[in-house]
Amino acid sequence: MRVLLAITGASGVVYGKRLLEVLSEDEETEVELIVSYAGRELIKAEVDISYEELKKMADSVHEPSDLKAPPSSGSSIYDCMVVVPCSMSSLSKIASGVSDNLITRAATVFLKEKRKLVLTPRETPLTSIWLKKMYDLSVEGAVILPAMPAFYGEADSVQDMVDFVVGKILDSIEVENDLYRRWDSKKGGDGVDPG
Repeated sequence: MRVLLAITGASGVVYGKRLLEVLSEDEETEVELIVSYAGRELIKAEVDISYEELKKMADSVHEPSDLKAPPSSGSSIYDCMVVVPCSMSSLSKIASGVSDNLITRAATVFLKEKRKLVLTPRETPLTSIWLKKMYDLSVEGAVILPAMPAFYGEADSVQDMVDFVVGKILDSIEVENDLYRRWDSKKGGDGVDPG
């Protein structure tokens, strides 16, 4: 499997870091990484690893300014692209067809080629504008997977909540995982109001 992973300038880079850790452990998966310049600043502020260390987990790394890199062309074949965390600026640009950096260009390519694109926004509250952009992207085939951990798994730590979201991302790109406890009707509800 060939995965394009992008980390943008939204709080929650721990999700991108954890996804990269899990994918890099799979010998069958090739991960190409793009980290926006704002994302690099958040790495410094939010996680216990440097950008240089993070890059070592990827099979290859692209600069966000390099619009000649393989992900900018539909002739380059990838199985999926995940943007995690996905800033609302990046999400809005992708929804509007603005391709001003390699992340937004690659996401636009995935949409036009009808390839799997997963966007993990991490922002609250949401404006009506952002909600409309998410709807537009969903209609185009993107998976909108907000960083919303569930609590039915009886999370004991922040890491458990991170693993829930990353596990859901892996489910979306069809990578088997056991990062979170699956729903078991014998153990209680999943937080869904049946009424």
